[in-house]
Amino acid sequence: MKKQIWLAVFVLTALMILISPSFVMASEGKEAASSADIFVGQAPNPNVDRLRRFLAYYDSPLANYAPVFVEKASRYNLDWKLIPAITGVESTFGKAIPFNSYNAYGWANGEYSFKSWEESIEVVSKTLRENYANRGADTVEKIAPIYAPPSQTWAGKVLYFMDKIENFAPNKTIALELSL
Repeated sequence: MKKQIWLAVFVLTALMILISPSFVMASEGKEAASSADIFVGQAPNPNVDRLRRFLAYYDSPLANYAPVFVEKASRYNLDWKLIPAITGVESTFGKAIPFNSYNAYGWANGEYSFKSWEESIEVVSKTLRENYANRGADTVEKIAPIYAPPSQTWAGKVLYFMDKIENFAPNKTIALELSL
């Protein structure tokens, strides 16, 4: 009788694993977790999860690219919230962009087209490091007159979204105030 109970428990456990969302995603050729989320010998980066949840909350097409934002920010020694916050100001987190441009940053006044979200995050991150921060524009306030002239409100809006990302709690309802 004990063998039958253990067999039933084993079978039920196996079935639960087989129908779990992470297993189904993996079996459909989709990764259950991004490779950028997993570091051997380290815990997943909580900033990736926070950013992913924040962007998903606003139905952003960039939500799945949270690991890329965080990795590029680390690579170029930028605040991990900067580039996503710029997308909030320039395109409502990637929702209002020229068709197939992947330009959520207002890059070249919105006239520039990237080949992919990954490329756009790489180029914008690298450029902000090399052509802005390395030349003395190392704060949002110093970046603003170069990135978004003649706007007097751009820096404040970027800082607003950086704060919203930093303090995002997925179990709380927060209002997205686009009219700052």
